[in-house]
Amino acid sequence: MSEAPADYNHGVDPERALKYAVQHIRGDRAQIVEGVIEPVSPTWDHEAAAETIRDQIRARARELDCVTGSGNLDLPGSSNWYVPDIAVVPAAAAKGAGALLPDQTLLVVEVTSESNGDTDRVVKRKRYAEYGAPLYLLVDRQERSVTLYSEPGQLGYTRADGPHPYGTTVHLPEPFSLELDTSTL
Repeated sequence: MSEAPADYNHGVDPERALKYAVQHIRGDRAQIVEGVIEPVSPTWDHEAAAETIRDQIRARARELDCVTGSGNLDLPGSSNWYVPDIAVVPAAAAKGAGALLPDQTLLVVEVTSESNGDTDRVVKRKRYAEYGAPLYLLVDRQERSVTLYSEPGQLGYTRADGPHPYGTTVHLPEPFSLELDTSTL
């Protein structure tokens, strides 16, 4: 006599189960975008663009007692679990944290890839705003441009500075107050 299959829809919180699963994937890191698990395996060109930005903001982040990294960002109440290319977060919040929330960041940076550029341009931009990330810097490698989004709201960011072509100096506002050189992207 065979047993009836388990009913995985009864008494299981799908969001919690999905986020638990993505944290236990062996090997490469992964994120969840609108309920779909995506591996995070950037190319060296992608990493070089992120490093260009990271190098320029690192000293100011330290002055602000923050760290720069690509740690997990949870978006509670949604089927999203992001691994940004760079997030600047207060050191106190990062210490001992498994995942943080977008509103705990000072800046989130995403660098597009050919395989998921629209995710960074549209989906993540909306979600980061909805979850209160104060600044979202989009480095669009396919369009060869940089856009800074600010003033988050439930429907998205209400300010966009850009897109600026590579080579343009882009101003990061308070608390950074620095000029990003995009000429080497």
